[in-house]
Amino acid sequence: MIKIIKKRWYFLIVILIVGGLIFYQGKTTELKAKNEKTTYTVKRQTLKDELSLSGEIDAEEHVTLRFQSSGRLAWVGVKEGDYVKKFQGVASLDQREVQQNLKKYLNTFVNERLDFDQELQDSQIKYSGGLSEDARREALRVLEKAQFDLNNSVIDVELKNLAIEYSYLVSPIEGIVVSIGSPYAGVNITPAQAEFEIINPNTLYFSATADQTDVVRLEQGKVGEISFDAYPDDTFSGTLSHISFTPKEDETGTVYKLKFQLNDKAMSLPLKMKMTGDLDINLKERKNVLAVPSGFIKKDRKGSYVKVNKEGKEVKKYVETDEEIGGTVIIKNGLSAGDVIYD
Repeated sequence: MIKIIKKRWYFLIVILIVGGLIFYQGKTTELKAKNEKTTYTVKRQTLKDELSLSGEIDAEEHVTLRFQSSGRLAWVGVKEGDYVKKFQGVASLDQREVQQNLKKYLNTFVNERLDFDQELQDSQIKYSGGLSEDARREALRVLEKAQFDLNNSVIDVELKNLAIEYSYLVSPIEGIVVSIGSPYAGVNITPAQAEFEIINPNTLYFSATADQTDVVRLEQGKVGEISFDAYPDDTFSGTLSHISFTPKEDETGTVYKLKFQLNDKAMSLPLKMKMTGDLDINLKERKNVLAVPSGFIKKDRKGSYVKVNKEGKEVKKYVETDEEIGGTVIIKNGLSAGDVIYD
């Protein structure tokens, strides 16, 4: 090994020289970085305090229709994609049983009505004769019982009529039928198996959520710019129309639901439910103000100051500041456009 080193001594010298140069270069770069100062040229600018949110398309009028009871599906009057009018029939259960029950109770009502009329006539005859007080009371009790029986028969008829109404589904809104749980008649269903979902496309809005620290800065009427993922090259306006009073459930943290009404340009698009997008709201704007990044503002007992170069020396220059917007502080007095300050 020693013989090899003696023969190759000049390689060791070269390696030591190269290593020294690398070490020197690194130290020099480090010293330069320490001596260099970050500077900023003061200028007039427009500051904006913007809130960015993500959301999706939702609908104000969105219903899911179900029957109240199980039964045999007798008629389905719509299919997916159909546009239905308000109060239009959608589907019906087999009504033969409930209709027969209604007829039965109508007959019972007629019988009770005849009995009541007879009791009323009999009581009038009894009252016209010389009856004792006990007899008159008995006649009155019989008449009242007939009245109650008649009232109960009327209630039975009304209940059976309601059963017929409940076996017939009617859309409470106009809109598009987007899904049908059981599209074919003739099958026995439960309420959960025969669902009809309808959405009114004229009531679409942009739904977003805001954290509790941001929602307090919002108010109805604020306008935001929306960019849909499906239309990345265009922006659309939305007006804040509703801020929920209670937080949204099943969310991490305390967030509140926001509703933004879309402008005509957005509503003219073929928007779909659950399409996603981003929303930017301009909460505050200050135009043509002197401002510097907040990192250049220092403080001591006298107040706020910045560092400036005066005759080759770094000195303090005290300034009067205004509010901070987006990490930038507005300067009221003490600086002019074009001044250079140091970190």
